[in-house]
Amino acid sequence: MTSTPKGVLLLAFGGADSIESVEPFVKNVLKGRPVTPELIEKTKERYKLIGGKSPLLGLTIEQGKAIEKLMNKDGGNYKVYVGMRYWHPFIKETLSQMKADGIKEAVAAIMAPFTSLVATGGYEKDVESALAELDGEPKVEFIPRWNMKPLFLDAVAEKLAEQLKYFDDPNDALVIFSNHSLPLGALEGDPYEMIINQSANEIAKKFGKLDYKVSYQSRGAGPREWLGPQTEDIIQQAKKKGKKGVIIVPLGFVADHVETLYDIDILFKGMAEQQGLEFRRTASLNDSPKLMELMADLLVKLAEKRQ
Repeated sequence: MTSTPKGVLLLAFGGADSIESVEPFVKNVLKGRPVTPELIEKTKERYKLIGGKSPLLGLTIEQGKAIEKLMNKDGGNYKVYVGMRYWHPFIKETLSQMKADGIKEAVAAIMAPFTSLVATGGYEKDVESALAELDGEPKVEFIPRWNMKPLFLDAVAEKLAEQLKYFDDPNDALVIFSNHSLPLGALEGDPYEMIINQSANEIAKKFGKLDYKVSYQSRGAGPREWLGPQTEDIIQQAKKKGKKGVIIVPLGFVADHVETLYDIDILFKGMAEQQGLEFRRTASLNDSPKLMELMADLLVKLAEKRQ
């Protein structure tokens, strides 16, 4: 009789899995805030341009398979589950399945390198509220922040090195470390911006003299002030600085979804090319061996510590 595996929960944002699911997905994200027909149509157009659905769930499942394999390579008995915050499989659905499978304790990872109360803090709240309805099982503990771990920094640097080769002189390009913008009012006292800068600075050090900027993208609509500078504005600065091109590094996103495939690959690319700049962007980490190794290591260490 085989013993019940130890549970591992990977959490990601979620994304519409068809054009038809765009509207309910957007409503989930906005949580009761007004959703105009114009916003729905605009979002549908973006999804059509990236193939009609978000690849995020499939990519997170592939990450899970790779992490599970690494965690079990030395005789471990772990099973990885995937839960999404704003679309199926929702976090509560996944936790319900884990409980049905007999999982009593689990370790969890939010698949985002930069934590903040307003963004990643929501994942922990969703887990707590789901567990309150599931009599507190499985008990879930999150791995600590990993944005300064050498394997993460090396994984991003590896992708950046691939793109710098396209320029005769690395300083012909402005390297832009792009991250998700958040409302300024919700960031008071939050280290989000500081930890992003720490990671960007550490990656840049690996290249000696590198001209780079940290920027923010995908800000929400409405009158609130959002964290900047915006990636679009930094692209315009590159032209003024006499750069031949830009390299966008999706630093805050570890897997492809609409904010890399549309915002970066279509919108920002178009802006750069309109100004006569060569546009390049580093590949998202997705199932990068270094990232998978890091996540497996952190999850195993936390699980063993709990025994």
